[in-house]
Amino acid sequence: MKNRRLFWRIVDTIEAAIASGEYPVGSRLPPERELAEKFEVSRPTIREAIIALEVREKVEVKTGSGVYVVDHQQKPVAVNNVNAFELTQARALVEGEIAALAAKTITAEELEKLHETLVMMKDMQNVEEADELFHQIIAYSTRNGALINLFENMWALRSSSNEIIEDYNIVCSTDNNKTLAEHTAIYQALSLHDAAEARLAMHKHFNRLINVLFDKLEQQALEEVRRKNSANRDLYSIESLVKTKG
Repeated sequence: MKNRRLFWRIVDTIEAAIASGEYPVGSRLPPERELAEKFEVSRPTIREAIIALEVREKVEVKTGSGVYVVDHQQKPVAVNNVNAFELTQARALVEGEIAALAAKTITAEELEKLHETLVMMKDMQNVEEADELFHQIIAYSTRNGALINLFENMWALRSSSNEIIEDYNIVCSTDNNKTLAEHTAIYQALSLHDAAEARLAMHKHFNRLINVLFDKLEQQALEEVRRKNSANRDLYSIESLVKTKG
């Protein structure tokens, strides 16, 4: 399980165990230490997974008692083929409104969890996983089932094709300082419960991602032109004919 998606693989494994009845509703999950040994990971990684499970309303953390499975049914996600530009534009539109609503509904506890993801990004710990959890916390904080389903569907689309996966890998590999600054701006707007600013900060974040995608597209086009020109130069060049033999 040692790869950069480790964080969510643990979440998926625990969710599967809940669905299979290994951990029925009302039962308590094994202690953090025991889970860390089972998955052969650090305890902070387990804590991050528990936060994600709590955000997804799969478990409830009871201080001083433990982590308990709760009754929450999630609808299946429909996945269709789209390109990265369409997906990013759709996310900007939907998540912008999600952020605006979340500014009015997010709780102090959720803001604290949101801040924890920023710390993970700053410390370069599971950056991609922290990014997903950041957006997920905001979506779930709206308590609007339709918006949550839209969010989950769009996130599933990120892995719906190799092209989108490749494009988003490039987006995620760009300057982490910019990503952190953008997420911090979103967090600050939510902390102030400023809906307009939260929407604007989210739009600015996605606008940069779209520009990164365009930069990639332009670079690919330039490389293709250079490749074709090189091939044509070799095809039509008469350099070999005009060279004099020594």
